[in-house]
Amino acid sequence: LVDFESPELVKGAIEKIDNGLRIAKPLFRVEFGSIDKIESKEALEAGEAFGNKKTKDVARNIGKSSSSVKYDLVGRIVSETGLTRKSIVKILTGIQKATFDQFAYNPEEFIAKTSRLINEAKGSVIVDHIKYDMLDETYGMDIFTEPGLRGAFGVNAKKTPRKHLFDALVYDSKTEAKFSDELEAAEDVVVYVKLPNTFYINTPVGRYNPDWAIAFKEGSVNHVYFVAETKGDNSTLELREIESARIKCARKHFAVLAKRKDVRYEVVDSYDRLKEIVNGLTQ
Repeated sequence: LVDFESPELVKGAIEKIDNGLRIAKPLFRVEFGSIDKIESKEALEAGEAFGNKKTKDVARNIGKSSSSVKYDLVGRIVSETGLTRKSIVKILTGIQKATFDQFAYNPEEFIAKTSRLINEAKGSVIVDHIKYDMLDETYGMDIFTEPGLRGAFGVNAKKTPRKHLFDALVYDSKTEAKFSDELEAAEDVVVYVKLPNTFYINTPVGRYNPDWAIAFKEGSVNHVYFVAETKGDNSTLELREIESARIKCARKHFAVLAKRKDVRYEVVDSYDRLKEIVNGLTQ
């Protein structure tokens, strides 16, 4: 459980919005020129009769000029963030006036970006407060047999003749394709599978779908099962904040499962890195 209405969240959201919200004023490009003589009707209609053409970008405040458009600003952000109206009012009244004034530049962009920044603040709070409990519920094998994957060999699909649960794999990136090659060649790997999107962990900032489940040989790593998320760069500083928060939730989720001593979770970008972690656990 996480207290999303905490002063910590409100304060964090205010700081994020003040520091990160930038709404550009819409620009209208005005083109003007002069004309000495009309050569023809066609030239006039095509704008070719004008000489000495110049352009000028003019910023307009569409929020105030479009008085017929009414926005439930608080309600819209409540819908996007899941917070109460009371908390959203605290956040909006807490940000600087110059920050709030950007609403007039582009209301839709203001709502979208403000909501995203609040959700990122939620992600930061999650790290300290999220808690998972063990349940008896389990996934069935049907998550691996449901149709829906589409791929083209040589584009985003490849043969996996030895270790993968199926004889073909649809991958999302070159990093995943390379990781699969490394798993296929690894003597310590018994079987692995690219997890479908229907396998996910619930987090307060959205569902999290790990990439792989891997089983190692008996005697090698004591039947430790890894769920590894492959990233091109596994530095959390390079990850988007919400994605980073989901990964931190996943770590807490699998930490509870690890009490059974057969499940571990790591973020890796290669089989070599995974083996380093495995060897560290078994030494």
